[in-house]
Amino acid sequence: MAILTVRNVPEEVRRALRARAALHGRSAEAEIRAILETAVRPRGRVKLGSLLADIGKQGRISDKEFAALSVRDRAPPRSLRLE
Repeated sequence: MAILTVRNVPEEVRRALRARAALHGRSAEAEIRAILETAVRPRGRVKLGSLLADIGKQGRISDKEFAALSVRDRAPPRSLRLE
């Protein structure tokens, strides 16, 4: 994990951060990490797994159809000949 140093933070900002951290039951450092994460996280971000699960729910495919989709070629890979 990276280390970030912020210089010249006004004293009133430092005090407000400490008070906010105490209100949330965490250290000032943990509070700053939470603030930064919230500030840079894209709004309305959907994780891939959640998106795929929603697509599956909307599709309403049967177990038989799902099994047909999950068929894979189990043959061992062949080496490529470059001539």
